[in-house]
Amino acid sequence: MTDTDSPKAQLAHWQARIDAALRRVLPDAEQAPQGLHQAMRHAVLNGGKRIRPLLVYATGHALGADEAALDDAALAVELVHCYSLVHDDLPAMDDDALRRGQPTVHIAYGEANAILAGDALQSLAFARLAQAPLSAEARVKLLRELADAAGAPGMCGGQALDMDATGEKISLAQLERLHAMKTGALLRAAVRMGALAAAASTEQHRQLDQYAEALGLAFQIKDDLLDIEGDSATLGKTAGKDLAQDKATFPALIGIAASRQRLASLATQMHDALTALAALDNADTRPLALLARKVVERES
Repeated sequence: MTDTDSPKAQLAHWQARIDAALRRVLPDAEQAPQGLHQAMRHAVLNGGKRIRPLLVYATGHALGADEAALDDAALAVELVHCYSLVHDDLPAMDDDALRRGQPTVHIAYGEANAILAGDALQSLAFARLAQAPLSAEARVKLLRELADAAGAPGMCGGQALDMDATGEKISLAQLERLHAMKTGALLRAAVRMGALAAAASTEQHRQLDQYAEALGLAFQIKDDLLDIEGDSATLGKTAGKDLAQDKATFPALIGIAASRQRLASLATQMHDALTALAALDNADTRPLALLARKVVERES
């Protein structure tokens, strides 16, 4: 890729790169235990927008990092995301039968294989980070960033809060905290991991954090709106489940119109953060800006 390539072409290039890398690092489906390995591949290779690894590449690109230095961070964050979807769909969690337009892992391969596949994908993610072609100090920082985002301070804690809030009345501040952990933490980690792999400066980290915080909240608000306004065929998952399960959502708490206004405000915050980042070192933030638009304007 060159600096003259369009952001759209750059994202397509990185998506092809991460898809090929995922196929390469996942266990062979015919290698024993076949059920587990097939479940892992089904969880990861059945489509997906790859927003998180694209954020790793786009952030590293903006800061001048080589793609090879970003590959393992991109792999790790997507493997953790895919594991979280497998467990999120389980009967004990959201009990969903459809993901990315296909049967969820526990439907296709059984609940035990789904649990094990999620566990194995998480382990593989940290194994990839441990062998990234970076300094030992950088690898430790990446491991810590992903561990915090995936664990009780982040995604797992957010999921617990989400389950606790089901059927309950919570405040807007509580809802934002819930989603900053459940959804936002891993998106923020993807940006931070790209920045860590690129040895970002303190000010670059600050602007990228502002972008990532707004992106994480925007992603969830759009998700909430799509659950109401979308259909299962377009979404690739069951529409209307939030309402049916009495989940805490932004439209339920502040209404659809206010949710759309908040989404527009967050889009402006992302733009402003990227403008400030570009001004620091003439960084190419166009791919990050395109990802922000994709999050805000997506239909699935």
